[in-house]
Amino acid sequence: MLVAVAGAQLQVGLPALMGNREDLPPIVGWAGRARRAQFNMLEYLVLFAILVLVAQITGKTNAMTLLGCQIFFWARLAYAIVYVAGVPWLRTAIWVVSVVGLLLILLQL
Repeated sequence: MLVAVAGAQLQVGLPALMGNREDLPPIVGWAGRARRAQFNMLEYLVLFAILVLVAQITGKTNAMTLLGCQIFFWARLAYAIVYVAGVPWLRTAIWVVSVVGLLLILLQL
């Protein structure tokens, strides 16, 4: 989020971001990619949180759920970096790795 905001500020300026953001020009380049990566993370964070909460509530936490959480975390961090850098195929491969982390948690349920 902070990277996306910093990029937007560089492109449109702080006064435009402090306003109501109507008629804001499109944020492009690395800043646009950072914004899209942020929204993608928010979507998958919901799935991650639900899986982890259900695993915790049902007492299904174990070494595999921990591994799934670790894989998800590190893959999503790498995903954000690669997305902002603009490397499309690697980005998709890393996304798949993060989904594997979610699946490891899901399989324990």
